[in-house]
Amino acid sequence: MKRLLRAAVVLCALILGGCGEDHHDFFVSSPSVTLILSDSAIDGDIAQTSPGVFTVTQGMSPTVQSVFAGINPVSLVEFRAFLDFPLANVPVSAVIASATLDIVINSVQPTTGTVPLRIDLVSFLSPLVGTDFDRTILLPLASIAVPQPISQLDVNRHVSIDVTTLMAQAQLQVPPLTNFQIRIWEDPAGAPGLIEINDTTGANRSQLAPLLNVSFF
Repeated sequence: MKRLLRAAVVLCALILGGCGEDHHDFFVSSPSVTLILSDSAIDGDIAQTSPGVFTVTQGMSPTVQSVFAGINPVSLVEFRAFLDFPLANVPVSAVIASATLDIVINSVQPTTGTVPLRIDLVSFLSPLVGTDFDRTILLPLASIAVPQPISQLDVNRHVSIDVTTLMAQAQLQVPPLTNFQIRIWEDPAGAPGLIEINDTTGANRSQLAPLLNVSFF
């Protein structure tokens, strides 16, 4: 319900933003809005256990219900999360008005720390391979820093991240991407910290799993 309310607020803001007094003689078209759950069969993470050695976990199952991003503060194993959002409901000719990534945080390590994140727009083939971890091999098509680091205050809460520039870049690719795929990793400027992102396949997936909210014309 919170997610549907958030989508309605975004839609109203976009409509009202173009309806000031100086524009009362013009018709302002309203954007289309689509909510896209991530593909649980393709979502996953890659852990670098030592230089050049990777462990790939892909596909949610009864025993795997989350993905990880960041650096384990104890073992110093680094994880990078990969999420896939099919864009079947976003026309390749669409002009992106806004795009928001909504994730629910299951846990943060250490509990007293903060984890600064970066998000890359990428294009990978499934299944994931270990070298998709490497930004010099699976090159980012675009990248953003998440404005606020993740902390214990975010656990069991929705975190909304503006990914408009990444979604717009996905549309600008030749040909436009048919899937919005991202790699989430810890900004190297931060101290080691690890976040767990909910990716449940249970009955409450629509409320807890990663969600992409796209508004477009």
